[in-house]
Amino acid sequence: MNTRVKRLVLPLGGLAAAGLIGSTLVAPAQAAGDTATDPLAASGMAAKNVVAFWLNQKAANLVNASPYETQVVAKHISKGGPSADSKPGLVSPIGKGGSGTSKNVNLPKTTGKVFFTGSDGRPHWCSATSLQAKYRNLVATAGHCVYDTVSNKATLNRWVFIPGYYQGKAPWGIYVGKQAFTHYDFDVYEDGDRDYAFVTVYNGLKAGSGTSWFDTAEWNWQEVNKATYDKYSPYIRKSKGGKYYVVRFTDVGRLGDNVGGQGLAYNQKLGKSVYVFGYPSGSHPDGNYAYSGKTLKWSYGKTFAAKAPEVKAEELVGVKSSFTGEGSSGSAWLFNYSSARRIGYLNGVTSGVADTDGNNRIDTSVSPYFDGELYGIYKAAANVWSGSIA
Repeated sequence: MNTRVKRLVLPLGGLAAAGLIGSTLVAPAQAAGDTATDPLAASGMAAKNVVAFWLNQKAANLVNASPYETQVVAKHISKGGPSADSKPGLVSPIGKGGSGTSKNVNLPKTTGKVFFTGSDGRPHWCSATSLQAKYRNLVATAGHCVYDTVSNKATLNRWVFIPGYYQGKAPWGIYVGKQAFTHYDFDVYEDGDRDYAFVTVYNGLKAGSGTSWFDTAEWNWQEVNKATYDKYSPYIRKSKGGKYYVVRFTDVGRLGDNVGGQGLAYNQKLGKSVYVFGYPSGSHPDGNYAYSGKTLKWSYGKTFAAKAPEVKAEELVGVKSSFTGEGSSGSAWLFNYSSARRIGYLNGVTSGVADTDGNNRIDTSVSPYFDGELYGIYKAAANVWSGSIA
């Protein structure tokens, strides 16, 4: 069973907020302005434990993870909506996709899956993308793919990003989340208009020369003494013929150096065309099985103003898309996308989907509007260093 993302916007009055924090939440650290920040894997030791969880038993937790279910908005209203709070702005991307011209829609290397354990204790995944940052170590996704809105805990556990993930293959490595940044109103009040997050990640790791986590023969097994072997519990290790071995991971470098990073666009006018890239999975409400979630998909459309009263979100952006409500959370909305270079400007992340004409087929995706407040949170995250855990 998939974990359904819940939405609850509480009054901003002091009594309601204080009561909730005192009973079920630990208040996040609040940086300058509206930024809230929480640790994910705060140390190298914690990060290695995260890697071991996902790669042990032939990567069973990765393979068996289920898509985190995106909120399905019952009725979508295309009136009102967001407005810019300052001048439009752009942050330039960094590319890894080549040059020239192309008539095809080449998929970005920056997009992948984030994996984590939900409040049910089971492994799940969302879509996400690499974003340009000072230290080339930043991932953007939906806020509910980082913060646990189901159990009202601070963050989801064992958070990793794998760009280009496919059935256990991680061609550019596995990147463990170090620190999460989001709008304070989402972290504390689960404000649907602020359902976005930025996560700094450590340098990527590989366990051998191949791209598949399944083939343990490819892993970099190194013989060690018994004392070192014991220290590596619960990391990946084995004993054979009275000898002891542990896996030595290879540092493959920074995320942005390996796959590039999309730019950022904020306070943009509506009506712009965007590509939506993600890993939708599952069926439409009528039972039609549309997407497997195994491969990266895309849709294309023009943005428009939107509201979703069912989830108390008043400042959303919509785009026509058939992406279904499983796995598409965090999908990247790229404006001015170049197929030849595989880069553009992130201008949205999918937070919900909707059937707007009542035919039991999902036809719309929605995202928070990227405004100056979002840019402030991005800036706080984009200037934080992560480093290596190898």
